[in-house]
Amino acid sequence: MTDKVKDQNQGQDRDTDKDAGSSGAGRAISRRRLLGTAGAAGAAGLAVGVTGGVIGTAAATGEDATALATVGSTAAAFHGRHQAGITTPLQARGHLVAFDLAPGTGRKGAAALLRRWSKIAEELMAGRAPAYDTGVALDAGPSSLTVTFGFGRTFFDRTGLAAQRPAALDPLPDFSSDALDARRSNGDLWVQIGADDALVAFHALRTLQKAAGDAARLRWQMNGFNRSPGATSRPMTARNLMGQVDGTNNPKPEDEDFEQRIFVPVRGEPAWMAGGSYAVVRRIRMLLDDWEKLSLERQEKVIGRRKSDGAPLSGGTETTPMDLEKSEPSGNVVIPANAHARIAAPETNGGAAMLRRPFSFHDGFGPDGAPDAGLLFVCWQADPLTGFVPVQRKLDRGDALSPFIRHEASGLFAVPGGCEPGEYVGQRLLDA
Repeated sequence: MTDKVKDQNQGQDRDTDKDAGSSGAGRAISRRRLLGTAGAAGAAGLAVGVTGGVIGTAAATGEDATALATVGSTAAAFHGRHQAGITTPLQARGHLVAFDLAPGTGRKGAAALLRRWSKIAEELMAGRAPAYDTGVALDAGPSSLTVTFGFGRTFFDRTGLAAQRPAALDPLPDFSSDALDARRSNGDLWVQIGADDALVAFHALRTLQKAAGDAARLRWQMNGFNRSPGATSRPMTARNLMGQVDGTNNPKPEDEDFEQRIFVPVRGEPAWMAGGSYAVVRRIRMLLDDWEKLSLERQEKVIGRRKSDGAPLSGGTETTPMDLEKSEPSGNVVIPANAHARIAAPETNGGAAMLRRPFSFHDGFGPDGAPDAGLLFVCWQADPLTGFVPVQRKLDRGDALSPFIRHEASGLFAVPGGCEPGEYVGQRLLDA
């Protein structure tokens, strides 16, 4: 573990020791202190029963906690110019949740809710148990937990802030491939939760849902997953449930224009969105029974990339730029004109790009045995009208992948910038 993470964890312990006994048993011992030497013991291969004894000993004696030796030790910062969960590496587990403000909540109630949620998110992301904790994640570290908050279009009407609603929150256009369920779309408030441990992710979900109290009501919730850290011999681009490498052409933080593509500029409009981003959320069901009937060659033609390693059909490796002009001896282009990768490429969309950060989902099987599974598509951009919309319009007109997917839910949310210590997410809007 790096010195930075060690210092961060030590700081968490000091903060928790200072608060011990002041907020009930839930805050007396941090999640990391409760783990204690169990993290190291578990890594050494001790039996579950023995590990449980070590946990009890560390908590009872007040011994300094041994540093976590697994993915549980990784923590994301809650405070900063941008909210966490946008450029954070993909996590193994995710929950997407939308709430509607309860009648009468208004601006003051919304501010109190965001203040409460922000404090809880700060505690949980640091690996600390909030007051009156359920105990679900007591023996886990932060596990890369991120909590991200956003506002839907209707939020501004319900809080009397319609004049502050960004033009970028105008409703998305209708697409011919849409089969949207209104009950699982949109919402006043949106929360994205990600973590590398399923219990840590659920713990955050349950804690925030309880903390909503009478101020907001759950509208919809979706659960997702990705490959677990360490499941491959080296870090690799994720695969989706079709088996395809997914995310190769994502903008990268080191790109010269990354900030301007993904985040609202400091002098952008409205001012409270500076450092923020816009999230488009789509539940995309994959018709896997139909897809899996295709030959490997046909699947690769539909996508425009090799399934084995994600390399373009024009040759090279995964990161090799596509040669859109390369032809076969027959004269046909190697990457078909309707291939998904060709149509979605920035170079064929006037440079339009978005940061894709999805989760896969599987919600059981239908009466016919077909899996209800696919992609919880989440993409980030400084303006959806120059990011998601032009790309989706082009895909809607002739993407070879369209017969094998179904867009079943949709949402667009304004995600404000991050906050400084002592502030809460959305404060520049709600306290203005």
